[in-house]
Amino acid sequence: MASSTMKKVDVVIVGFGWAGAIMAKELTEAGLKVVALERGPMRDTATDGAYPQALDELTYNIRRKLFQDMSRETVTVRHGKNDTALPYRQLGAFLPGTGVGGAGLHWSGVHFRVDPVELRLRTHYEERYGKKFLPEGMTIQDYGVSYEELEPHFDFAEKVFGTSGTAWTVAGKTVGKGQGGNPFAADRSHDFPLPAQKRTVSAQRFGDAATRLGYHPYDLPSANASGPYTNPYGCQMGPCNFCGYCSGYACYNYSKASPNVNVLPALRQAPNFELRTQAQVLRVNLAPDRRTATGVTYLDAQGREVEQPADIVVIAAFQLHNVRLMLLSGIGQPYDPATGQGTVGRNFAYQNMATIKAFFDKNVHANPFIGAGGAGVAIDDFNADHFDHGPLGFVGGSPMWVNQSGAKPISGIALPDGSPAWGSGWKQAVADNYLHTVSMDSHGAHMSYRDNCLSLDPTYKDAWGLPLLRMTFDWKDNDIRMTRFMAQKMRAVAEAMGPRSIRVSVKNFGDHFDTVGYQTTHLNGGAIMGTDPRTSAVNRYLQSWDVHNVFVPGASAFPQGLGYNPTGLVAALTYWSAKAIRERYLRQPGALA
Repeated sequence: MASSTMKKVDVVIVGFGWAGAIMAKELTEAGLKVVALERGPMRDTATDGAYPQALDELTYNIRRKLFQDMSRETVTVRHGKNDTALPYRQLGAFLPGTGVGGAGLHWSGVHFRVDPVELRLRTHYEERYGKKFLPEGMTIQDYGVSYEELEPHFDFAEKVFGTSGTAWTVAGKTVGKGQGGNPFAADRSHDFPLPAQKRTVSAQRFGDAATRLGYHPYDLPSANASGPYTNPYGCQMGPCNFCGYCSGYACYNYSKASPNVNVLPALRQAPNFELRTQAQVLRVNLAPDRRTATGVTYLDAQGREVEQPADIVVIAAFQLHNVRLMLLSGIGQPYDPATGQGTVGRNFAYQNMATIKAFFDKNVHANPFIGAGGAGVAIDDFNADHFDHGPLGFVGGSPMWVNQSGAKPISGIALPDGSPAWGSGWKQAVADNYLHTVSMDSHGAHMSYRDNCLSLDPTYKDAWGLPLLRMTFDWKDNDIRMTRFMAQKMRAVAEAMGPRSIRVSVKNFGDHFDTVGYQTTHLNGGAIMGTDPRTSAVNRYLQSWDVHNVFVPGASAFPQGLGYNPTGLVAALTYWSAKAIRERYLRQPGALA
């Protein structure tokens, strides 16, 4: 029983990252009274991004100031159904954020759209290679929405983010040939709001080598502003100064797009919007028939239980938290990998990485202390299905890039194989290599499988006595084949750059998922979208099939992982969902599909 009940509002939003902020802005513009509940503290540039305190690697990237407190709430992890899941107690492989802005405050700023093929991935593979090409147990599926439907929302999101980049085609006309555009990119209705950022020395070296090998390098789309900018909401950005403190930090220069910089200042002017922080949502409350939500129950900063009634509930937290809240609230049928029945927890996926460090002679300077999270040069020749998968025996693709984001003095030191691990020899190796190292990544797509899933843990609970989310996850042979192929192609580019040595980090057959080393925070699935309620938790408008006034935006809706970073697609899908709420649901509440 809640100790207090607040006045009913039109919409309550759980979480205030990109998805929550976009939903709040769109629905307040529709005239609705909106309350957003954020579990963490208030975050703002003036406080969390204050210079020079914000440039503190020990506080932010070692002690993890902007990230989730794992002592209060975490996930448990196991490789297979016969293993015992144990809590993820120390942040490593992925870094959920906490506080206003969420992961949208600490992200790097790489701002892709999506390759159209990846929105209809299963259909595309079956059409091109035949139904028998997909490995047994792989459960990839189509999103149920097309690139053409999402394109206006990608376009508007880029205008909100102040994205810098170089277009290839605009309204069918080629504009980026020879200028840093991506020939594999889908057509756009408008150019990027800002021109691409300047290339670092390392990115230019990567691009030149890729060109010599016959590939097609392009400027990464970056939400680190290349110049002064005012977005459609009237929010202002300053030009990025390549300080190198992007991922894991609040940008002190107002240059990196975030909900805090690009949306919240406008929402503060709206009398029908309220943001409550330190609000830990425990459950979505359902009517007796369990077909509609009546609001949410949360704990406030003093630990008091509060009920917030609402006509619409938007679950817009981090991917893992979206799935867990649905399971805790009884929204949708929990997924059972043994039978394949149920939808909530299905198709959990990640991202499939390989990294190369190239070490150069002392006359080649990379200046790794300079950087911006989204700036860089990439190739898409092996992303999506831009190459023939037929003879290769794997599903999935990957962009490859150098995005020099700033090598920090503690965690940013890479050394060649054979270097001493400590002492004076280690110090000399650092001095010899720090200025002459280039890092490049393959950000591979990750497929979904029947037995990689999410569920409630039967043993471990959080600080409030609720079951933790349990992650059952491991790499498959398809993942290893794909990432090793990408590492081989990327190594050829690295060798063409002329280094004196190369260090390759890539998975081997038999390797298990390891939570220790950082990979990405690009977690996907668990509350996936689709056109069939038997295989998806939400419909093509991100509306729960089971509870019609619950909408669930975020990467939890992705049926499988992308080669690209997920933020651009999260934003576009959220705008797409908000449009459906505004134009259809409000006129006639009920199922939209």
